[in-house]
Amino acid sequence: MANLVIVESPAKAKTIQKYLGKDYEVIASMGHVRDLPKSKLGVDVEDNFKPQYIDMKGKGDVIKDLKKRAKKCEKVYLATDPDREGEAISWHIAQMLKLNLEDDIRVAFNEITKSGVTNGMSNPHKIDIDLVNAQQARRILDRLVGYKLSPFLWKKVKRGLSAGRVQTVAVSLVVDRENEIRAFVPKEYWSIDAKFTAPGSRKVFDASLLTIDGEKLEILSQEQADELLKRLENAEYEVTAVKKRVTKKQPAPPFITSTMQQEASKKLGFTSKRTMKAAQELYEGVDIEGIGAVGLITYMRTDSLRISDEAKAAAAEYISTVYGKEYLPEKPRVYKSKNNAQDAHEAIRPSLPDLTPARVKSSLTSDQYKLYDLVWSRFIASQMANALLDTVSADISANGCVFRASGYSVKFNGFTVLYEEATEGKEAAKKELPPLAVGDKPKLKSIGGNQHFTQPPPRYTEASLIKALEENGIGRPSTYAPTISTITARQYVEHEGKQLKPTSLGEVITELMKEHFKGIVDAKFTADMESNLDEVEKGSKDWVSTLHEFYEDFAADLEKAETAMDGVRVKVPDEETDVICENCGKNMVIKYGRYGKFLACPGFPECKNAKQLVTEAEGCCPRCGKKMLLKKSKKGRSFYGCEGYPDCEFMTWNVPVAEKCPECGKSLFNKGGKSGKLICENEGCNYERELKK
Repeated sequence: MANLVIVESPAKAKTIQKYLGKDYEVIASMGHVRDLPKSKLGVDVEDNFKPQYIDMKGKGDVIKDLKKRAKKCEKVYLATDPDREGEAISWHIAQMLKLNLEDDIRVAFNEITKSGVTNGMSNPHKIDIDLVNAQQARRILDRLVGYKLSPFLWKKVKRGLSAGRVQTVAVSLVVDRENEIRAFVPKEYWSIDAKFTAPGSRKVFDASLLTIDGEKLEILSQEQADELLKRLENAEYEVTAVKKRVTKKQPAPPFITSTMQQEASKKLGFTSKRTMKAAQELYEGVDIEGIGAVGLITYMRTDSLRISDEAKAAAAEYISTVYGKEYLPEKPRVYKSKNNAQDAHEAIRPSLPDLTPARVKSSLTSDQYKLYDLVWSRFIASQMANALLDTVSADISANGCVFRASGYSVKFNGFTVLYEEATEGKEAAKKELPPLAVGDKPKLKSIGGNQHFTQPPPRYTEASLIKALEENGIGRPSTYAPTISTITARQYVEHEGKQLKPTSLGEVITELMKEHFKGIVDAKFTADMESNLDEVEKGSKDWVSTLHEFYEDFAADLEKAETAMDGVRVKVPDEETDVICENCGKNMVIKYGRYGKFLACPGFPECKNAKQLVTEAEGCCPRCGKKMLLKKSKKGRSFYGCEGYPDCEFMTWNVPVAEKCPECGKSLFNKGGKSGKLICENEGCNYERELKK
């Protein structure tokens, strides 16, 4: 009689079955099987927040099958994901199957490989009730906030709204940043920049004014800049100092959940939801040609930077074989996790480092391959030697003014031969100075004043918002992706390119929450609650008392808000556009519907005119020459269509650009993003050009 192993997903079941063989039957619960009811609060506040769990709708056949198979087997093992959520799923299944919670029925796999599965099955243990209680406390907290606050928002703003503990803080961060941008007053400043050539060289290098008469002075106007330029007329320049040194550049540590989501956003353009979907698939297992089903990465919800000795050794062997021993550090690298990190899992790494991205590419989807390549490269690079840079700075003086020129060259590429961390914004271009020595008299090629203005803080992107949430201690690895998905789906925040911008609705909700529910909006309060949940997980804090501490203040705030806003309803302002309603002549406004934004007449219900909101794109239709418009499909995917639709039905997934085809003169289209190519979509013209990488 086979032993039964229960996991969450069929993909994971298939991979584990391969390693366990015929003595085990591995089946999937398809995620949670029990939860709080959707139709009511489902929490008895008066009875110490006792949850009222029910079988989930639509899971009847799965539950029936689990019970049937459990009766026939000798032993049941629960192998759900190794985190709070996975522990809770195992606990619910154990309760449902009436398993003894004192038995060693729980197994966990940090990686789904032969050794990972063998080790997990060799070390069964009891279900960790502290981990379960931490998940229960979070679930009940979120239910109390959602089911108590949402009806308040329905009455005071509009029906269909919902509130959440972590999502409210995330929206507040985006709104606060938008308010900072609006309130920002740019300040003018100037720089004096020069171009020189060194003696005996024709190579031009840049230098900027650093000090004036020994002091760093701000140049705040063109008049000041012109005075300095006049002072430097016909001046003789001399190199007065040269500093050379070798600097070390260290590799970034392997990924944790938040850094993987940030890097995938910056390098791949992935949303956090898309990243976690691909990561889950890579963890659970993929059929690799010539190998079979194998989990390619370790568990992807982690904030620990710990790496096993075996993985370090495998990485070192690969590095020395492929790149040479000089690319290995003197001793294996150890990265320190943050103080509040849970150390149950390793950092995210390839489970089998010798399985290179090129080796598995043909077996993976595009998203799986891109993410695996990112995880694999980051991990291998994290175990490589430093890059060494020869840096040079030279001071060039004239008439009491000192200009600074700096540059560097790569002495040893180290880990950068494989991977460099992405940055948001523009990086300074790499530059190398010509040979300079004290006493040299470089020749001035040009000099001038350049006007600048201070810039407001940038809007959040998904990457920078996840970083802000992590730095503020808000949420945990499992919450970042669903939080961002939720606030965009509920139209509190919208994407404008890669940037996140609050909607009018998001701003109204945030203002209301700040006025009446300061604790829920406050980042520190939410971070403290996360710390309390961590203490529950460790067994050092009672989950019921944690809920009592929160609920007493929350209930009091809710009662005060109901009284203060009795009879008051808040209107969400419409965003007016310059599009004129052809029926009544009013400026149309932006409304939000099931599929996102659309244009509507503010004269509703007298005037019911509404139309799709479209954005003009660069370039023109290759068929009729009219404008190209950015549109959204019903599934939310962006595409480009001709303004002349339905007379002209041209559409494309490729991005139109301003550049014209050199062969036929029609607009070109970008296929494949930064690393793709420009193509001509004019029928009969086959022009295409690879983009520089």
